[in-house]
Amino acid sequence: MKAVFGLGNPGLPYSLTRHNIGFEVVDLYRKVHGTRKKGRIEGSALVYSTDTLLLVKPMTYMNESGLAVRAILDKHGVEPQDAMIVYDDLDLVLGRIRILAAGGAGSHKGMKSVIRALGTEEIPRLRLGIETESRDQSGRDFVLDRFSKHEWNQVLPAVRSAVEAIDVFCSRGIEEAMTRFNRWE
Repeated sequence: MKAVFGLGNPGLPYSLTRHNIGFEVVDLYRKVHGTRKKGRIEGSALVYSTDTLLLVKPMTYMNESGLAVRAILDKHGVEPQDAMIVYDDLDLVLGRIRILAAGGAGSHKGMKSVIRALGTEEIPRLRLGIETESRDQSGRDFVLDRFSKHEWNQVLPAVRSAVEAIDVFCSRGIEEAMTRFNRWE
């Protein structure tokens, strides 16, 4: 069993914001693979499942994402190395993805929460770049803003690549996913 956690904030005000790109990846994955239309609430997470994969949207708000991640991993007996955290990254240019097997959280509070809750940095992650050259807002305001129509032209290919990377992670492992997707296009 593998688990993929798309980080974001629940609720309509946060829908389609930069900070919710993890939710967008989970939603596109479900559409591409025809995964069960209706999810179920497990504790503080919305879970969609197949026989071999849990697709999870924590409903704890970003800064407490680790609570939901820990609870789902424990409930389903999934080890951290068999899970992938998908989230936005201000340190990557818009439209770029980066996959890592482990590492720190950088400035991302959701990932900090995950690492704190799991007690390890040894958890695969897929980061989607949201940084733009024209940013004039603070990090907090910027991540809670929505992408412009022009930005979506760069974001959508990255979200599609993220879906493919999840497939590779699930079938071939994190090393193969890093090899295939951590290249400059």
